[in-house]
Amino acid sequence: MDTSSDIHVEAARIQKEIKSYLGLSDNDLMFEYSNTDGKVKLDLITINPRHSQSFLFHSVIGFDKVDALNKMLDYVEHYKEKESSYTIQWNAKGNKELNTSYFRASSVYDALDKFYYGRDSNTITVFSVVLNPVA
Repeated sequence: MDTSSDIHVEAARIQKEIKSYLGLSDNDLMFEYSNTDGKVKLDLITINPRHSQSFLFHSVIGFDKVDALNKMLDYVEHYKEKESSYTIQWNAKGNKELNTSYFRASSVYDALDKFYYGRDSNTITVFSVVLNPVA
């Protein structure tokens, strides 16, 4: 039996489990893979359907795709216990509407890194970053 097909089946199963755990559809979540120093980097990206903007949810590095996905699944299952909640208010240049986005992050800098992931910081104005009170 070809083990590469088993790896793809396992990867698909874990991706489905991550989506299910987060309650997101295929349109709201992207798995972006890249190679870094012989390892696999997985960036999990969320897409907000209301304002059509994408944000980094979390990044992990694994030995291979399945290892990275397992690390991401572990993060998804426990991130609310380990990271603080931040609210960022912002708008896109040329757009008057104020948007509000929420992030789980280890620090305000981490929240901003997730916010700015993959975009030119000159195209967005951030009005506030607030650490939300613990409930």
